[in-house]
Amino acid sequence: MRNVKLNQNAQSVLTFRRWGRKNYSSFLTVRKQVVIAVLSVIYFISAPVISMAIVQDTSEVKMEFDLDEIEVSAQRTPALYSQVARIVSVIERKEIETAPAQSVQDLLEYIAAIDVRQRGTEGVQADVSVRGGTFDQTLILLNGINITDPQTGHHNLNLPVSLAQIQRIEVLQGPAARVYGPNAFSGAINIVTRQSASSEVEAAVSGGSYGYFDGNLSGAFSTGKLQHLLAFSGKRSDGYINNTDFNELNGFYSTRLNTTKGVLKFQLGISEKGFGANSFYTPKYPNQYEATKTLFASAKWESQGTFHFSPATYYRRHQDRFELYRTDKYKPTNDGYYTWGNDTMPGWYSSHNYHLTKVYGTNLNWWVKWAAGKTAFGVEFRSEEIFSNVLGNEMDRPIDVPGEDAQFTKSDEREIISGFLEHALYRNNWTFTAGLMTNYISGSDLGVNVFPGIDVSYKASDAVKLYSSYNTSLRMPTFTDLYYDGPSNIGNPDLKPEKSATIEGGVKYSSDWIRGHAVVFYRQGKDIIDWVKENPDTEIWQPQNLTEINNLGTEIQAQLLLRNKFGKQLPNVQISYLYNNVEKVDADFVSNYALDNLKHKLVSSFSQQLASGLTFDLRFVFQDREGTYTLFENKLPVEEVNYEAFAVFDGKLNYQQKKYSVFVSVNNIFDKEYNDIGNVIQPGRWFKTGIIYKIGFN
Repeated sequence: MRNVKLNQNAQSVLTFRRWGRKNYSSFLTVRKQVVIAVLSVIYFISAPVISMAIVQDTSEVKMEFDLDEIEVSAQRTPALYSQVARIVSVIERKEIETAPAQSVQDLLEYIAAIDVRQRGTEGVQADVSVRGGTFDQTLILLNGINITDPQTGHHNLNLPVSLAQIQRIEVLQGPAARVYGPNAFSGAINIVTRQSASSEVEAAVSGGSYGYFDGNLSGAFSTGKLQHLLAFSGKRSDGYINNTDFNELNGFYSTRLNTTKGVLKFQLGISEKGFGANSFYTPKYPNQYEATKTLFASAKWESQGTFHFSPATYYRRHQDRFELYRTDKYKPTNDGYYTWGNDTMPGWYSSHNYHLTKVYGTNLNWWVKWAAGKTAFGVEFRSEEIFSNVLGNEMDRPIDVPGEDAQFTKSDEREIISGFLEHALYRNNWTFTAGLMTNYISGSDLGVNVFPGIDVSYKASDAVKLYSSYNTSLRMPTFTDLYYDGPSNIGNPDLKPEKSATIEGGVKYSSDWIRGHAVVFYRQGKDIIDWVKENPDTEIWQPQNLTEINNLGTEIQAQLLLRNKFGKQLPNVQISYLYNNVEKVDADFVSNYALDNLKHKLVSSFSQQLASGLTFDLRFVFQDREGTYTLFENKLPVEEVNYEAFAVFDGKLNYQQKKYSVFVSVNNIFDKEYNDIGNVIQPGRWFKTGIIYKIGFN
């Protein structure tokens, strides 16, 4: 029988402890690699013989029964999972280690509610959206700090950490403006890094198809009351087709100071990427290239006591160079032109695109527990600035681009001020949470806007919980939406922010071996921003505020913890399904993003322990996308075609001991040809293998 503790004095709003192979966690494992025949033979021969003799691990059972005691970040006041009337999915460290994925993007593929549209593989570049939203409508946080890029959502997942340094990933599904502020329009993803109290060094190396290499080195140590983490990582590949090679380097440092009065946290990260961007933004110019540099730092204090005070400050600097024609591949000819194979760089192309965004902000959050519940209030100030040679307003005097032989000639900036108020009340089997966000954006004529929300839940029995919520949100246009002009794009400086109102309701079920939820949601969106064109024959895209786009969908998830109930001779199985119907009102356009949503997504997982330390994970993902894209042949548009539905299998065999682990994995086992976005073809079958070794000094 489960031991459920409703500790309403929980103080750490962003602290998950253990989530085992939980049902509400989006997935249990997997993603990638291993020849299907070999995996099948190993499983069917070994499972009946080996796993029957294994004694059930009681610590693992305890992890899987302590869901209700986990504190989640779905509110501005601390809340246990059992108190939250929202759907929150968590990918915990143990699952990350056994999953056949080596990037955040690949892990997120296994959440039915999330649409990951990858252009570049292995974390190079991907657009992530939640429940039919667009990639600019999802807020990304690193250890609770907003790292969303105001230039474009294409850079939101330019993280200064590799998967090896991530402790867990938290996904709040649905609007979260009153919790995190503007741009948490359709959901929020919080990436939490590791912070060990032990002293240890960990090294990992892996390699695979297409010249793939991934190396990680990290160290955790303490000096007095300070706990430190220092990590370096690098990843590269020759590419699976022409001009899809990449190189990536990351450095990350974090420290934590624990005192009797509270906890002080600091983090600093740097990242550099360079990658061939084959047809990323238009197939008319397939030989594109992009290079990015990211610097991020933040400090946060969390006080203890009756009255809780939590200020935070942060800074993010992101530099981007986009080459429509990849410079290092084109060679000069006698007639003064540049060529790469059969491609000739035109005379009109005189400069690459250069961008530099600087974001800094501070937020203050207070909360107190009293007789009527928990009350939180806070304020946030955020400044966003861009320098560019293509985005923004003309500058009086150009300035040099750092590290480049070029100049910024345009710029723009804006400030966002937000205020928050929330109250949570717990009475018997009922929970009520209501709050609002007030918002002001400089340079706009919107004035002060208010975005309220309310969540309600009722515990009908030990296993069944009913919930409903209503929330509103907004999303500001990016600088790319406002200003980008190119060979196939025209910006729109008159864009207004998007607004939405979402209502959802459903049931959560949790017993000793069956867990899951069923949810219905409806979102009414006004002034939704999308890059559109009036007819398929034109090549020019322009962002517009579409009059109205409404989403009606459902999400169903079921997890069978057969291993917990009947012993480890049986696997744990999970299946999740998302249905999402998008209706446009007065928007007779060809859509590039907002109307190209997932109509159906089915995800299933199969996790089996074959022997002590040896696990086998198999993943299945089916996607059926609405919308169309312009098919190109020989760099010329041919016709508008529908996205084809596809299914992909991934698998991983992992052997783990206390100090080391070894894995073999395969992505896209059956070598399926598919694309997530436009004409960008995704990789075929991809093999990987690697080893991780850890040395402890305590």
